[in-house]
Amino acid sequence: MRIALLAASLLFAPAAFAQSAMPLPEKLDLPGFQAVIAEAGSVYVAGQPSEAALRDLAAKGVKTVISLRTPMEMNNRSMVPFDEAAVAAELNITYVNVPLGGPDTPYTPEAVDKVIAAIKASDGEVLLYCTIGWRASHMWAAYLVKEKGLSYEEAIRQAEAINLNGYTPPNASARPVDQLLGRAGQ
Repeated sequence: MRIALLAASLLFAPAAFAQSAMPLPEKLDLPGFQAVIAEAGSVYVAGQPSEAALRDLAAKGVKTVISLRTPMEMNNRSMVPFDEAAVAAELNITYVNVPLGGPDTPYTPEAVDKVIAAIKASDGEVLLYCTIGWRASHMWAAYLVKEKGLSYEEAIRQAEAINLNGYTPPNASARPVDQLLGRAGQ
């Protein structure tokens, strides 16, 4: 009997100790976001929020906003009809801009480091966003690999659940996630 129990415990032990995969981000049906908003634990990954959406997230506990949009995008009032940094300051939200995808703002490992630092410094939930969630999904995948130790494949799977696609910016020499991880040309 003891041998049978020992054999059974050895047979099932690997499954018991195997690390379970992270749950996929959940897309939310919240008004005021361009294209997508997904909840990934304490981080929301999204497209551009409206002013009302930003105020709503502040009420839900968001303490840090990380914008991946370029200054040209953020200063264009037809694209973003409010001063997001001013609204964030009014709401006592830390506002961080790590511009990606413009001619002078390539995807770099340093950008990932800035996002990691902002997420670590947050004393509440975080909103990570760009226009429609592509750049934010790229950054989320790179963050998961670099900071959380997920495999590249699992991080891509996580980002695909948000809004990752095959988009590559015009100034890119490799896939965006590879550039963010310093793997360009690999």
